[in-house]
Amino acid sequence: MKRISSLLAGAACLFGLQAQAESPDLLVFDWSGFEIPGIFAQYAEKYGAGPQYTFYGDDDEAYQKLASGFKADVAHPCSQMVSKYRDAGLIEPWDVSRIPAFKDIDPKFLDSKIFKDDEGVWYIPTDWGATAIAYNPDEVPAEDVASLDVFLNPKYEGRISLPDSSDDVWALAYLATGVSDWTNVTEDQFQAAADWLRKAHKNVQSYWTDPSEQAQTMASGELLISWSWNDGVTYLKADGYPVAFQRAAKEGSSTFFCGYVNLKDGPGSEDQAYDFINSWLRPEAAPALMDEIGYGHSNVKAMEQFSKEDLDEAGLGHVDAPILAQTPNDPQMRERQLAEFEKIKAGF
Repeated sequence: MKRISSLLAGAACLFGLQAQAESPDLLVFDWSGFEIPGIFAQYAEKYGAGPQYTFYGDDDEAYQKLASGFKADVAHPCSQMVSKYRDAGLIEPWDVSRIPAFKDIDPKFLDSKIFKDDEGVWYIPTDWGATAIAYNPDEVPAEDVASLDVFLNPKYEGRISLPDSSDDVWALAYLATGVSDWTNVTEDQFQAAADWLRKAHKNVQSYWTDPSEQAQTMASGELLISWSWNDGVTYLKADGYPVAFQRAAKEGSSTFFCGYVNLKDGPGSEDQAYDFINSWLRPEAAPALMDEIGYGHSNVKAMEQFSKEDLDEAGLGHVDAPILAQTPNDPQMRERQLAEFEKIKAGF
């Protein structure tokens, strides 16, 4: 249980708190679990310590905290959140002349005017992953997870978890109801997905807020099936628990990518913010990211290090099934989905 137990032991003192033995001149507002030494090794070599971290567990939680006045230097939102940061005036463009590896970022991660426009580059994509069905293959037959309707199967009532993430659960619901592109959702499609989520809610034992929490409940045998990110699966594999990652359900699975924004009026050093990003974008950071969390890197040269087998093992390989890419969608629809998800969780 080394990976899960170490995460859980540290969660109480790390989550929402600033980590110790770190540079006081850069505050990184980040997902719990991303404080990986191999990622910021170049930064630490220069400054004698890693950056200072404060953690969150959900994109909307992070945005609300920053919009309420919390100050940090950089934050790590996933792609669909960037427009909210821009609209709220919370971020400023990056000077990519100070980021040599910017040219090596896969262009598909910057293919939006939300990320890059005439005013500059607002977003530095760094990592990507998949959301799919994690399950215990010792107790769940493969045929049961051949469809996303496994989340509706009464056989697994009380043995299922979903992420406490509006984006991920709506990606699941849209896929389950035949939608693999959420950028132009109709009213009928929204209602069908909402109805599906209400049915799934009856089987849900818990909505997980952190991959270590999700991994623990699956490791205990309490839960058998989860709509999961790569990292929960990676933690379980590292500790020897039976887990499989089904990305080829007939209705498909989802992908996402995340990166860093440059927060306005940060309390720390702008130079250190660039050194942090440059450390992240090194090809040498990619193996640490893959080993610790199971995520892919945005740097094309970094990903050339991995074989097809490496990608398949991490759940990042090619699959012959629909993929809903969690790219920026309509902000008003996203807010509507968020509100509806809160109702569904409350039983309405």
